[in-house]
Amino acid sequence: MRIAFVSEHASPLATLGGVDAGGQNLHVGELAVTLARAGHDVRVYTRRDAPELPEVVEYRDGVLVEHVPAGPAMVIPKDDLLPYMGQFGHWLAQRWRQGDWSPDVVHAHFWMSGLAALTAVAGTNLPLVVTYHALGTVKRRYQGERDTSPRQRIALERQLGRVADRVIAQSTDEVFELVQLGVPRTAISVVPSGVDLTMFTPHGPAAPRSERPRILSVGRLVARKGFAELISVLRLVPDAELVIIGGPPAAQLDADPEARRLRRIAARVQVADRVRLVGGVARDQLPLWYRSADVVACTPWYEPFGITPLEAMACGVPVVATAVGGLTDTIIDGVTGILVPPGDPRALAAALRRILSDELLRLSYSSGGNDRVRARYSWERAGADLLRIYRSLCGERTGSSRSVARPQEARR
Repeated sequence: MRIAFVSEHASPLATLGGVDAGGQNLHVGELAVTLARAGHDVRVYTRRDAPELPEVVEYRDGVLVEHVPAGPAMVIPKDDLLPYMGQFGHWLAQRWRQGDWSPDVVHAHFWMSGLAALTAVAGTNLPLVVTYHALGTVKRRYQGERDTSPRQRIALERQLGRVADRVIAQSTDEVFELVQLGVPRTAISVVPSGVDLTMFTPHGPAAPRSERPRILSVGRLVARKGFAELISVLRLVPDAELVIIGGPPAAQLDADPEARRLRRIAARVQVADRVRLVGGVARDQLPLWYRSADVVACTPWYEPFGITPLEAMACGVPVVATAVGGLTDTIIDGVTGILVPPGDPRALAAALRRILSDELLRLSYSSGGNDRVRARYSWERAGADLLRIYRSLCGERTGSSRSVARPQEARR
């Protein structure tokens, strides 16, 4: 099967940890590789954001990344890319119509990619699958006036969900949000992200550590990840150290606004001597950091899915997390870790103290978490689930052309 992934801002070639480079980049790359290993021909289409980028790059065996000329060849925040999605979609349509390769199915990642893909498949019988990765309604609920999304986002997401052949939700919480948005429940399938079970294992070397109990937190250095709240509760968790991985490399942290803010908070609550910002690290070094921790804390304001707790559980580390979004699926409270209400610092501190003070509890959560990840969250399982959906849609589309009316906004 020939599979096109459209991922306008999240290239699998990008270095993870930047403001717009995180879980979606990883998701797209890992799924593409998994499907290629299963014998399928996968191409990922992402926007050219630098003039020196080659037109086509071989990412892994069976996976090519094509850089689409849509808008200026420079880095642009993803929330400013909407005006270029029409150009992106028309380029795809021409490429598939006139080139030597065309897909059997198109899978768009993120809502703007969905709009570009919608333009590309118009008038064809190509099935369109959409994974949102994050929803505008949820972002606006938690960020309010700080939300920099285009004002049309929610309306366009609603229209996209109604005309796509299938919408992929990554959690049961996202299913609820999609139905509330107006997407038909019958058009939604749940396929969660996965984790690399060959890289993230309980066995292997660990990063050096002190004698203090170690709390580890991993993610992009953006406010919604909740690092500030985690630092603030550290004063209620005596003796423990907090290690935060994410953001730019260590040498560039002094220039990073969020890193500076977090350090100021640590100084204000008098825990600066127990907070360490590591910066971004190479992906193959992450397992060493997970294995060095007594507990991994994930405290976002909201989280569409969240790969960090899966990686931690695969490494045999218990997780404390806020009960939001996809985290309520991946973590079973009292079995693989502890879920705490968002915005409740005392509950968060109590959960951290409980795990750090009870070695048997840590061992129990370690075993439960590892078993759950291996049973449910491999990339192979995610790929197999998607292939069943693709094949079903290709069968339904055979011999028929797409005739559904397209929202005019999506064509621009």
